[in-house]
Amino acid sequence: MKNIWTRDELILTLSVYFQLPFGRLNHSTPEVKELARLIGRTNNSAALRLVNFAACDPYIINSGRKGMPAGIPVCKPIWEEFANDKERLFCEAQRIKANFLNKTIEETLNITEKELEGKEKEVVIKQRVNQSIFRTMVLANYENRCAITGINIPDLLVAGHIIPWAESTPQQKLNPENGICLSSLYDKAFDKGFITILPDDYTIVLSSALREYETQDYFDKHFGSVSGQRILMPIEHSPNRDYLAYHRDHIFMGM
Repeated sequence: MKNIWTRDELILTLSVYFQLPFGRLNHSTPEVKELARLIGRTNNSAALRLVNFAACDPYIINSGRKGMPAGIPVCKPIWEEFANDKERLFCEAQRIKANFLNKTIEETLNITEKELEGKEKEVVIKQRVNQSIFRTMVLANYENRCAITGINIPDLLVAGHIIPWAESTPQQKLNPENGICLSSLYDKAFDKGFITILPDDYTIVLSSALREYETQDYFDKHFGSVSGQRILMPIEHSPNRDYLAYHRDHIFMGM
């Protein structure tokens, strides 16, 4: 019977913790079941360790909630090592996962030889891990639905950054508060500054550049109808108001 948790198991568990909203840290969640299978523990054991990490999380504590504090002595050292260095956490977790599966890290990430041609392998791996993790976090936070339309077809959804990746600090890059789940059309419109979301009330504003097309047949259906609408809020991490202000001031094309 397994009792002592290894460092690798704890790193994998913390990686999963950061990808799930607090309300989904339970034994019936598919991601928790997958973690349990991977590390050879029961679903209940994996779920319990996840809520042990919640007891280390200032975000959860400051919200008035709490995890299971009994596991803090085991989890705290891993939390302190990785909580502010999520890029390293997720890359390390992916390597550990590959070892558990007896695969290469490239195989677990579906990276082909062609994608690696002329590129530094570690850079490609890091980029793919970051993209995958951020998408998982953001879509889970929005319950796999577009924040504007409510569309819940995963293949049509994009986990977009509010502050673009290239302009984000290391702490912002993998912060779910810097992400919004949008369907492809609205993600592109947001990314290009045709629309923005106001930081005070989370309502959608159309740019003057977009309003130049208001005589077109498609305008009212796809854009006029959402102007002034409040986005569908996520279940855990609301869009950071400072990040939305940055988007409004630096990316949005203006009223």
